[in-house]
Amino acid sequence: MSSSYAWLPDHHVAVAATLAHADELIGEVASLLFDYQTQPEGIIRLREVPMVTHSQTVVTGMSPIPCKIPLLVADALVVLRNAIEHTLFAEIEHQDGSLDEKAAKTVEMPAAQTYEAFEAWVKVRARNGSPSLQRGSELLKRIEGLQPFHRNVNPQEHPMALLALHTNHSKHRAPAVTAVRLAAIHREGRTPPSLADIERRPEVPLQVGEVIAETPRGQHIPVALFPTIGINRPGTERWPVLMKELDELATWVRTQAVPRLITGIEPPVPVLPARYEISVGHEDERRALSHGSATSAAQLHSDRLGAASARLDMVETIAQMDDAPSAEQLSAWLESLSDQDLLARMRQLRPTAAYEQETVLSYFAVLEKMRDEARRFADLPVEQ
Repeated sequence: MSSSYAWLPDHHVAVAATLAHADELIGEVASLLFDYQTQPEGIIRLREVPMVTHSQTVVTGMSPIPCKIPLLVADALVVLRNAIEHTLFAEIEHQDGSLDEKAAKTVEMPAAQTYEAFEAWVKVRARNGSPSLQRGSELLKRIEGLQPFHRNVNPQEHPMALLALHTNHSKHRAPAVTAVRLAAIHREGRTPPSLADIERRPEVPLQVGEVIAETPRGQHIPVALFPTIGINRPGTERWPVLMKELDELATWVRTQAVPRLITGIEPPVPVLPARYEISVGHEDERRALSHGSATSAAQLHSDRLGAASARLDMVETIAQMDDAPSAEQLSAWLESLSDQDLLARMRQLRPTAAYEQETVLSYFAVLEKMRDEARRFADLPVEQ
């Protein structure tokens, strides 16, 4: 056996491609979301409604979410559950040989939120299941260790419970349900911005006709809106951020559920890649895995959104400095940077609640360095 991923037996190598396929589907979701969230006219339409003593900012409309997004979300979640189910079936066949149809039908990954529910599941396998699913078996111990009932608080929020909840709904009832949420409102005009100026919004869909802000009549307070897309957890009032829900479930399946089903121990290293090239055949699949990427599609999406916002902000900010290049030159320089390179620079400008002179001078030094980088990119002289 190749030393690459030595902990991964040959009969389980195929699960890596399933996980990579799930990440590619999440990447397709991310691409559609990026285009949706960065459309020039914005997602949310607003109108100021004057009242007697104040004005209300009212939601008058929202851009419709592309139909393909919830369909792809449902596909990705089902593939993630497939990764667990396929791993379980492959391990049972490896241990017990080919199963007859009756025993094969009992092979599934439970999502028991109580110990009693898990015991009932085990009892059924005791009658008709394969030897690997009988009480006291090593594989059954691995399955039990991944059950939601081990979570003392809110077992329904355990990743296995959430994955079962989403996939049962999408397979038997309807695709994933998504909606626009307003995650936060940030008062602008303060530098550096303070976390105290950010108003967190409820985890509920935004509604046409909803009042999102009130200001004294005659006053204009500029604000920045942070819309996002939420996914409903079926049968609940919860609407977590869609990409966060996908990323947390995908990461758990890839780094916890699948490795622990295979090995029965804490996740071994190296961890399976988030994705690798599955569009071509490989003579050595393990070697292909070693060249995969550990960065998930959800993380790339987060970086892409953050970098897009930073490029707009930095053009405006640096253009106001003395000796700054033109806005067009600044934009070209910022576009030449990778998302990760730009975000590394932006981390040096993280907002704080403090306004000490040392902090302000540090920020200005970072901005000067960025301005000089832009001048060099535009072939403009830079003072030494």
